[in-house]
Amino acid sequence: MASHQPLDGKIAIVTGSSKGIGRAIALRLAQDGAAVVLASRTETDLAKVAAEIKSSGGHAIYLAGDLRDPATPPALVNAALKAHGALDIVVNNAGATKRGDFFELTDADWADGFALKFHGAVRLTRAAWPHLKARKGSLLNIIGAGGRTPGAEFTIGGSVNGACLSFMKAMADVGIRDGIQVNALNPGRVKTERLRSMLEQEASEHGGDPSVAIENIIRNSKIVRLGEPEDIANLAAFMVSPQSRYMQGAMIDIDGGQTKTL
Repeated sequence: MASHQPLDGKIAIVTGSSKGIGRAIALRLAQDGAAVVLASRTETDLAKVAAEIKSSGGHAIYLAGDLRDPATPPALVNAALKAHGALDIVVNNAGATKRGDFFELTDADWADGFALKFHGAVRLTRAAWPHLKARKGSLLNIIGAGGRTPGAEFTIGGSVNGACLSFMKAMADVGIRDGIQVNALNPGRVKTERLRSMLEQEASEHGGDPSVAIENIIRNSKIVRLGEPEDIANLAAFMVSPQSRYMQGAMIDIDGGQTKTL
């Protein structure tokens, strides 16, 4: 890799990096010179992403584990330290929450939504913090537009995202003291496998095709288009690069204009 890359010599953990937004971020950080530590539950998918990074001349290792398990975040930090001896960047990206009618969502659905996205991020932040402090590192949280604009179908996701945003703001304050940059990105609707399967299900229920469902979403949400994972990755790469260091506690909406409020 070229020696003048913005993230040369940096070590980055990216959670939920086997597919979608996390995968795109991991690929982009590696392209910018970082050695990437990949994490998700699916070993076969992680191995593919790691191979993709290595084939382009980058550095990647991976750890398959469930971030709902309290032992996984410290294990992930230890894997990074064992491989590279330090840690500069953490991207908290993992997290899926169940959508649906509020009255049909169970306590278990709520607990699961918080277990992965919120508690997973809290534990990884705690485990990584002393190592980020040692290197004046950067913590970036990929949260979501639903945290700022709650909706009836998204009671769990909006609540989890709102909690994640509050946690980010609090840690940004701690970060001022400890020299760690802390920020968040709020993606809108991005063309990931999860969105595609949702659209296919919607289309089959209404006897239509997914492309019509996409057009409906764009029109109803009044957005410019659906996002690509790379749209989020491009901004994420800037947010953890040296050029963004004046940004602290920032919540940036990257959603095609979905968030209409101030």
